[in-house]
Amino acid sequence: MWYELFSIIAPLFVCAGLGFGWARRKLPFDTQMITPLTMNIAVPCLILASVSTLPVDPRAFGELVAAVIVVLACFMAIGALTLVLTGYPVRTFLPALMFPNVGNMGLPLCLFAFGDIGLAFGMAWYVIAAVANFSIGIWIASGSSALGSFFKSPILYALAIAFGFMTTGIEPPKWFLNTVRLLGNMGIPLMLLALGVSLSSLKIVGLRRTLALSVLRLGMGFAVGYGVAELFGLTGPARGVLILDSAMPVAVFNYMLAERYGRDPSEVASMVVVSTTLAFLTLPLLLLAVLPS
Repeated sequence: MWYELFSIIAPLFVCAGLGFGWARRKLPFDTQMITPLTMNIAVPCLILASVSTLPVDPRAFGELVAAVIVVLACFMAIGALTLVLTGYPVRTFLPALMFPNVGNMGLPLCLFAFGDIGLAFGMAWYVIAAVANFSIGIWIASGSSALGSFFKSPILYALAIAFGFMTTGIEPPKWFLNTVRLLGNMGIPLMLLALGVSLSSLKIVGLRRTLALSVLRLGMGFAVGYGVAELFGLTGPARGVLILDSAMPVAVFNYMLAERYGRDPSEVASMVVVSTTLAFLTLPLLLLAVLPS
């Protein structure tokens, strides 16, 4: 079991560590190119390659999507209540408490822990979280929504096409699958490298508040994910992915959101760093809780 855990965790440490070390050595890493390349080409192709041919019951996908929506609603309610009671600024910290890192960190973990079917379920989590982030998240931080820009993203349409292949049983042409697999294979390494590069430039401020909110993000994530999985009666990879992604640390996108709208970006950056560090430290325990015994 411990070797299995190491096999899941090691690629994350190595790839993110390479990105961190690369940035620390001040070697060139063009995020203005890497991010659009990942979001507009690599991730859509990864979705098409991983979801199109999986023999998954569409009902199972629907149950997971419903469960993710309930999880995000719980995060919003618990986070807002906690911030109001503590007097911490809601517009600054609520998106960070609501939206875990189901992309850079969650997708690789779903793949390594549960294989291709885990990656497919992780993609569903990722798309729902992205829609919520571009609507509710931006609305919280700014008072307006940028959901329209997300609907221009290839990610949503790639999932729709892949889901169409999966539900109809139509097999995509071999040349198509080979192409999207080739392009999609660069997605996860690029996301992990970008995570390491991002962490290298963020600093910790207000450690006491940052630590408390980071522990809340991880603890709330696991508790809500576990509870909703039980509520929906999820089993196997669907259950594992829901809990795993729910317990991920603060997504880097929340820092970018705070930076854009002037919502104490240094404190949100601190949450990204501290929660990610805690997540890496507690990852073996989390995997023990979700992997089949």
